[in-house]
This record gives sequence, C-alpha cells and structure tokens, in this order.
Amino acid sequence: MTAPVVEGPLTGAELNELFHASWPGHRDTDFGPVFARRLLHVTARRDGRLVGYVNVAGDGGAHAFVLDTTVHPDERRRGLGVALVRKAAEAARERGAHWLHVDHEPHLTGFYAACGFRPTAAGLMPLGR
Repeated sequence: MTAPVVEGPLTGAELNELFHASWPGHRDTDFGPVFARRLLHVTARRDGRLVGYVNVAGDGGAHAFVLDTTVHPDERRRGLGVALVRKAAEAARERGAHWLHVDHEPHLTGFYAACGFRPTAAGLMPLGR
C-alpha cells in the first residue's frame, strides 16, 4: 500500500468505484464541482487501485473542513483512515488553515478522536432534496 498522498492523481470514475464499494446506495456522481471547490484531497492506493480518500474544503481563510473520509471495506481497521485524515490536517495547515472541522455520526466519535479531533457543539440544518 502506498502512504497517503496529497493531491495525487484522481478521477471521478475511481471515486465512484470506491464509493460504490464503501457506501451502500451510492449513485454515480459527477465529481467535477467537488474537485473545483476543494482545498486539497488525500488518497491512498494498493496496487494502483484507489483504496482511501479524504476531501478537504476550505473557506478561503482560517477554516477547513474534512469531507467524505472513505476507506475501502477490504482495507478498514488497519489505521489507513487515521493516516489519511492526519495527512489532510498537515496539508491544510501548510495551506494556511488554522482550524480543521469535521461533522460525523456518533458511531465515528472514536475514530475522529484518534485522528486528533475534540468534541465541540455544532449545528446541522437539513436542506431537503
């Protein structure tokens, strides 16, 4: 397995393949708008195949946001997710971010604590679809 790489080559087709394997119900997505708005991404590969991904969006200033942390089911529980998020945090800091935010479901609290996040109060408003 390759170590996590900041801004490594990445295609929407690869992301769709990883998301289909990792997230039941994923529908093919055009990632062009995501790629255009990201601050950075971090990837990991095994034998050339994408097995890990983290997207980081920024506000253009001090805040960055972890999105779409994904590890292929065959690669989970080996520390890859933590390595991806830590590499993303380091890269966001190098690009000028002072704060890294993440929203997550309660069952992921331990994972994000292992990445270095501490709990904070936050709000969420569903916008419907």
